Amino acid sequence: MNIHEYQAKQLLAKFGVPVSKGIACTTADEVGKAFTDLGVPLGVVKVQIHAGGRGKAGGVKLVRSADEAKKVAQGLFGKALVTHQTGPEGRVVKTIYVEAGSDIAREMYLAVVMDRSAQAPVIIAAAEGGMDIEELAAHKPAAIARHRVHPVKGVQGFQLRALCKHLGLSGEQAKAGSKLIQSLVTAFMALDCSLAEINPMIITKQGEVKALDAKMSFDDNALFRHKDVVECRDLNEEDPKEIEAKKFDLNYIALTGTSS
Repeated sequence: MNIHEYQAKQLLAKFGVPVSKGIACTTADEVGKAFTDLGVPLGVVKVQIHAGGRGKAGGVKLVRSADEAKKVAQGLFGKALVTHQTGPEGRVVKTIYVEAGSDIAREMYLAVVMDRSAQAPVIIAAAEGGMDIEELAAHKPAAIARHRVHPVKGVQGFQLRALCKHLGLSGEQAKAGSKLIQSLVTAFMALDCSLAEINPMIITKQGEVKALDAKMSFDDNALFRHKDVVECRDLNEEDPKEIEAKKFDLNYIALTGTSS
C-alpha cells in the first residue's frame, strides 16, 4: 500500500525525522489560507498523487503570496497530471500540500528498501539527489552506497558513519544525518514498510539536515498491525480492479498492451 507525501511526513515526524511545516488542502481557498497560516515568505504547492516525477510534470510550484498560491491551486485541482509513472491517462489532482519553502544548499538521496535477495532491509544513499536519481543509478552506480541492516541489531554505528561520509556530511551535519538515518530505519522497521524514501534529503543554507520529500510503501500482509497506516489509504489513487481483488485476498497485476 502506498500513501501520499504529506501522510508519509506526518508518520516520519513521529519517529524524529525532521520535516518542514505543511498543510494538506482539498480546495483552492484552503491552499490560500494555508499559505497565510504558515506565515512564511516562500511556500511550495505540491500536488499529492501516488507517482514520482511531479516536479517535472508541473505539479510542484513555488509561491510567494496567498493569492499566488490560490491561483496556482486553481490550475491544478481537477487536472490529470501525467508523469513517467502514471501512464498517459495521468492522475487527477484532488489534494494539494502547501509547505514552507526551504533554502536549499545541497540535495541528497536516502532510502530504506526491503531487499529479498539480502533477506533484510537495505539502506541506499547517494550524495546526489533530486529528480534524476534514476539516471544517476543507471549511469553512475558507484555513486550509490548500499548497507544491509541487521534484522535484529538494526543499523550499526559504523554504518551510520560510513553513510554520512559517503553523503559528504561532517561535524554537526554528520550528527544530524546519523540521527535522520537512524530514525528512518526505525520507522521502516516499526511500520512494516517495503520502502521508505527521502528524495531529496537536503542541507539548508542554515545547516539543517531534513527530508524535503518522502515516499512510503507498506507490506499489505502486515497492515492489520497498523490501523493508523490503513487510515491513510486513498482509494482514488488505486486501480478499481486491484481494490476488488484485495477484497478476496487476490494479487492482481495490470499489464500494458492490447488483447490482439
